[in-house]
This record gives sequence, C-alpha cells and structure tokens, in this order.
Amino acid sequence: MGKRSDAMETLEFALAVVQRIPVGRSISTVELKAQLQSHGIVRDVRSVQRMMETLGERFPEIECDKRSKPYGYRWSKGAKGLSIPNLSLEQALVLQLAENYLKNLLPHKLMQSMGGFFEQARRNLEGSDNSQLERQWPRKVRVVATSQPLLPPKIADGVLEAVSHALYHNQYLYVDYRNAKGKASHAKVMPLGLAQQGPRLYLVCRFEGYDNERSLAVHRISHAQDSGLAFEQSAAFDLEKYDADGRFGFGEGQLVRLSFLISQEAGQHLLESPLAKDQEVQTLADGRLQISATVIDTAMLQWWLRGFGDAVSQVQQEPVQ
Repeated sequence: MGKRSDAMETLEFALAVVQRIPVGRSISTVELKAQLQSHGIVRDVRSVQRMMETLGERFPEIECDKRSKPYGYRWSKGAKGLSIPNLSLEQALVLQLAENYLKNLLPHKLMQSMGGFFEQARRNLEGSDNSQLERQWPRKVRVVATSQPLLPPKIADGVLEAVSHALYHNQYLYVDYRNAKGKASHAKVMPLGLAQQGPRLYLVCRFEGYDNERSLAVHRISHAQDSGLAFEQSAAFDLEKYDADGRFGFGEGQLVRLSFLISQEAGQHLLESPLAKDQEVQTLADGRLQISATVIDTAMLQWWLRGFGDAVSQVQQEPVQ
C-alpha cells in the first residue's frame, strides 16, 4: 500500500510540474518550486531539478536553457505541451475566443503559459469531423463597439510584460511615464489592478509616498521595470469598487440624482437599458421622456449627455448624501 501511495504521489508531482512548463518563455526550478508550494506541493529545488531531468528524457519537446543557473525550461516552439484529448468542441471554441478577447487582460506570462492549451483547442477544432463548421463559428460571433471604434494605442516593447509580472507577483514597479499633457516623470509604483477600457489598458497603482490610487494609461509608459521588491496586497483596495465609483470615467465616487428631458427617439434605448435600477421614466404630453436616476457623477456622464445635443434639455443634478 505504501509503494502504491508513493507512486501516486510521484505521478501527481510530475503532472503538477508539467502543467506549469510554459510555452514561449523559460521557467526556472526556483520559480517552479514557488508555484508548487503556493498550491500545497512542497518540494526542494533539487527534487524539482530531478523531476525536470526525468521529464526532459521523456519529452524531447521540453527545452533546457543552460545559459545561466538555475536552468530554465520551456516547451519548444510548436510543441503540443500538455495535451487535452477530452476537450469538447464547445470548450475548444470558448478557448479560441478567449485567446482573442482576453489576451490584453491576462498577465502576459500567464497567456504564454496557456499557449499549449490554445494550440490544443485549435488542433481539436481542425481535427474534428465537423471541422468545417467549427472553423466557421468564430467568424459568426463578435463583440461590437458601442461607440466610434478606435485602434488600440501602441504599447512600448516590454512594458506590458513588466507591468503584468509585477501586478501578478505583488511587486513594486519602476515606470517612466508621460501624462496626457506631455509631462514626463519617473516613479516607483505599487501595481494594484489592470483594466481594459475600449482599446486602452489602464494600470491602477499607488505612487510611493502616497495612499491614494491613480490610473496610468499603459501606452503612455515608455519604460517599465519590475523592482523585484514585494509588497503586501492591501485588503482595503477593491478594483470592482474602484470601477463602480466611476474612477475610470474620471469621477470621484459622488452619487447624484440625475434628471433630464430627452426626445422619444433619442431616449428609447433607455427604456430597454436603464441608467440605474432606480430609474424613473415619465412620458410628457409632447412625447418627450423625463428620465431620473441615481448615478455616479463623472466626466464620462457629462460627455454622454452632451453627445445627444439638442435632444437633451433641462439637465439637473442633486448630490446624494
């Protein structure tokens, strides 16, 4: 019974290691040890090294980078990685769509480590009996823009990698940043969150020496370097609340009771997609709609109202205490 238990434990250890070997970048035995430990698998570096040597003999697609110690390991380009033979067609489709739509939201290295899964999804679709239908499906679904489409701004080489790595590992980040007015600055920041707004990515962070959060447009960061210095993630910060407070819409979390008149034609969509759960609508004798709702006061709200031109009038806002 003991021997079988040891064999099962070794198998679980091997599977845990092989699942963490990335595609496109190398991972060291020290990094592997840390990742395994965070999932309750405690092994010393030498044990991880021996397992990698064993896996390297079994899987020639695993490359060993011996240019520096500790050695790094990765799946070679084009390798299948960890195969998922039971992946259904529906799951393969979801993975393929996820690769396209989430690539700017997930940490760069995490996306690289998922490369084998995405490749497996493509192979499953191409190899299925209904492959023609499955290949057509991604062209039949699309996320469409709700405003004028814009091309994503260019992000400097290495910036997204450094930002996502520091954010994922709770490590301070050094950034060279130029704001919208062109003012340049160098700062040490605590990365707290990453958000995508339309085609743009924003890093929510705290500057060293300050206790408030700011949003930095990632494309305005000309250089970023992970400091390697860890910090303790603040339980007080909540990215969801930060968003709900209208901070990405250039607000400060101030609730207001908004009311305005809008033409029937321009306001019809608000009957289907309300501004808030407490929205109230009255139809006036001339056909116009009187809308009132409790919302966060933001610059984005003001831009939205002005976008209706003469179709909106008598705008009033009362602060909610």
